[in-house]
Amino acid sequence: MSDPSQLAPSPHQGSVARRIAAAAAAALLLVAVIGPPVTAAAGRSLGHLSSAKITKVAQSHLAKHTAGEEEGADPETGPREEEELQVKAPGSQQAKRVPAAHVPAPAGLAVTGAAGASSFLGQTHADQRLAGTGTYANTQFSTEPPDMALCVSDQYVVQGVNASLQVFSKAGAELSDPTALNQLFAATPAVNRTPGVKEPFGDFIGDVKCYFDPDTQRFFVTAFRLPLDPVTGGFPEDESHVVLAVSATSNPLGTWNIYDLDTTDGDGSLAAHPNCPCIADQPLIGADHYGFFISTNEYSLVPFGAFFNGAQVYAFNKAQLAAGAGGALTGVHFEDIPLAEGQAYTIQPATTPAGGAYDLSHGGTAYALSALDFNATLDNRIAVWALTGTSTLGTTNQLVPSVEVLDSEAYGQPPDAEQKNGPTPLKDLEAAGLEGVKSVEHLELLAGNDDRMQEVKYAAGTLWSNVNTVVKNANGNVNVGIAWFAVHPTIAASGAVDGTLVNQGYVAVNRANVLYGAIAANNDGDAAMGFTLSGTSYFPSAAWVSLGSGGSSSAVHVAAAGQLPEDGFTGYVVEGGSGTARWGDYHAATADEDGNLWMSVEYIPNAPRTLFANWGTRVMMVSP
Repeated sequence: MSDPSQLAPSPHQGSVARRIAAAAAAALLLVAVIGPPVTAAAGRSLGHLSSAKITKVAQSHLAKHTAGEEEGADPETGPREEEELQVKAPGSQQAKRVPAAHVPAPAGLAVTGAAGASSFLGQTHADQRLAGTGTYANTQFSTEPPDMALCVSDQYVVQGVNASLQVFSKAGAELSDPTALNQLFAATPAVNRTPGVKEPFGDFIGDVKCYFDPDTQRFFVTAFRLPLDPVTGGFPEDESHVVLAVSATSNPLGTWNIYDLDTTDGDGSLAAHPNCPCIADQPLIGADHYGFFISTNEYSLVPFGAFFNGAQVYAFNKAQLAAGAGGALTGVHFEDIPLAEGQAYTIQPATTPAGGAYDLSHGGTAYALSALDFNATLDNRIAVWALTGTSTLGTTNQLVPSVEVLDSEAYGQPPDAEQKNGPTPLKDLEAAGLEGVKSVEHLELLAGNDDRMQEVKYAAGTLWSNVNTVVKNANGNVNVGIAWFAVHPTIAASGAVDGTLVNQGYVAVNRANVLYGAIAANNDGDAAMGFTLSGTSYFPSAAWVSLGSGGSSSAVHVAAAGQLPEDGFTGYVVEGGSGTARWGDYHAATADEDGNLWMSVEYIPNAPRTLFANWGTRVMMVSP
C-alpha cells in the first residue's frame, strides 16, 4: 500500500517522516451487524458472517485521449514516501513446518527471447505521476512500486498502475490518457499544488485492481480510499473505504458507476474488530457467476498498522452492480477468520476468464487460495477456500464458507534481488547534495517483499496461483524464485471444500531472480506466468514462462529487456529508504475471449522519467 508523507515544497526538501493526524468524521455507509459464528459443513468454526452495504455515490468518465499533447507539469514536487504493510499474522508461536535447511533448490531455467509473445509499453511512473486532467491535473502523488491491474475484453485493454488507469487497444494504441484514480472515483484530488493553499491534501487512493466480467460485459475497478488530513497529509484516525467503479457498458471509455464500501469497522468495540477504526489494506477481487468479491487485510489506523485483525471478505450480487443499481446494496461481510495456527491473511478470490465455466453447484460456488507462512520463514501448506450459495447474494445472502489446508511444495520468505549496474541519475544527484547533504548511496536492491498468495484464476476446473519464494541456486546462492500451484477444488455433498494439487513447480534462474508472478489461464488448460527478471547480468526485465499440465517450460522468455537499473527514491537512505527499492506487491494477468494470455509486469525501460523514479510496465500477450 502506498503511503504519502508531508508535501515537500520543492524537489530539494528532504523526506519528512509520516505524521498521522485526525480526519473529519464522515457519514458511515456500511453497518456491520455481527451474527453468530458460522460453522463450515465439516464442523470447523470459520468466523462470522455479517451484513455489508455498498452504496452508489457518483458517476464519472476517464480522461479523453489527446494525441501528441505535451505534459505541462513539473517533475515530482510532492509526497514521495512508499511503504507496504507487511501482511503477516502476528503472534503465532507455532514451530516451522519446514526446517530452515529445506530452502527449495529447483533447477535453473534457461533465459531466451520473447518466443511468440507480443508486447507494448504500459504506464510508466511519469504517466502515473502526471495523470489527470482539468482540476485533477498535477494532483498525483509520486509512488513506488507500481502495483498493477489488468483486464481485457474483445476490444479493450484496461491497465491500472498505482493511482492511475489507462485504456489501450489490443494492439497497444492509447485510447485514453492516463486517468487519476481520484478522477475516476470522483474523489477529492490527492494534493493541490497551487501555492498558498492552506488545505492541500485530499483523498489518497491506491492498490488498484481490475476485472472484466464476461457474463455482464462490464469492467470492475477497485482501490482503497483514505481521506487524508487536509493540512498535514497524515492518515485519518477514524475513516477508511474501498471504492468500486463499474463501467455502465462494455466500453470503458464511457460512463462508470461509482460505489463506496465503508471499511472502518466501528470504534474498536466490535468483537471481530478490536483496535479499530481500521484500514482495509490491499483490496483483492474475484467473481463467480453470481457474486463479486472483495478481500482485504484489516489493520488499525492508530497506531497505524500496529494491530492486525486478519483477512476480511465482502460479497455482493454481481448483476446488481453491473446494472448500476442505486442506493445501498446489501451483501455479506465474512470476518474473524482463523486458519491453522494463525489468522487468515491475503485470501485471494478467483476470477474466471472469458469462455471459462463457473462452478454452479451448491447454489453457486466461489473459490479462493491463500498461503500459510505466518512466521515469514518457510512453510509447505496452502489453503483452498469456498463460498457456496452465491446465488443468494442480494436476496437472502445465505453463504456458507469452508476451507481446507493442503500439503504443498515448500516456499518461504524471499530475499531482496540484485540488479545490473548502469546509469543512475537520481543516485548521482543524491551524491551531489540533492537533499542538502552529499549522500553516499549504493546501487539499489529490489524488494522481494514476502510470500503472500498472488492472483488466482479458476479455469477448466483448476485454480492457478503462485508466491514469491526463497530459492537456492545450483551455485549455492540464495535468490528470489516463484513457487506456483495448480489446484483442483471439489465440494462434498456436505458442502465442505477439498482440493488436490494436480501440479506445482518452481520458476528460478541461476545467478538471477524472478519476482512477482501473475498467471493467466484459459479454459483450454493453457497457462502462462509473467514476472520480472533481474540479476547482476540483467537490468529489471519483463519476462514470462509457459505453464500447463506438463509443468513449467524449459525456458524463461524475455519479452522486453530492461534498459537501465531501478533508480527510484524508495531505495535511497537520504529519501527514507534502506538501500532496497520497493518492487511491486503484485503484477496482473488475465485471458481474453480467444484464449490469449495477457500479463502486465514491472521493468525499467528507457523512457521519460520524473526526478524521483524511473519504473515502467510492460503488457505482454501470448497466443497458445
